[in-house]
Amino acid sequence: MTDMVTAIVMVQAERQRIPETAEALAGVSGVREVYSVTGEWDIVAILKLSRYEDLDDVVTAGLRRVEGITRTQTMLAFRTYNEALLDQGFGVGLDEGQQQR
Repeated sequence: MTDMVTAIVMVQAERQRIPETAEALAGVSGVREVYSVTGEWDIVAILKLSRYEDLDDVVTAGLRRVEGITRTQTMLAFRTYNEALLDQGFGVGLDEGQQQR
């Protein structure tokens, strides 16, 4: 199995267009997950790509077509940690009954 390239794209969007912008991002090829978030950024998109070279097609060409985006910042992931461990980290402060889905 080949390793996938994972990129995290933080997006600032026009305030009144955040929901539509997030929906449009979710429809871009290579975008696996889209979250609305608090803080400086409005939306976070998780990209999973088969080749590093695909990053230009998705970020530069694909995201450029999405209306409502005012600014982006892209980060490449270089290591993936065990998903079960990540879930535990997000559950810090919750009792055991709240952690179960």
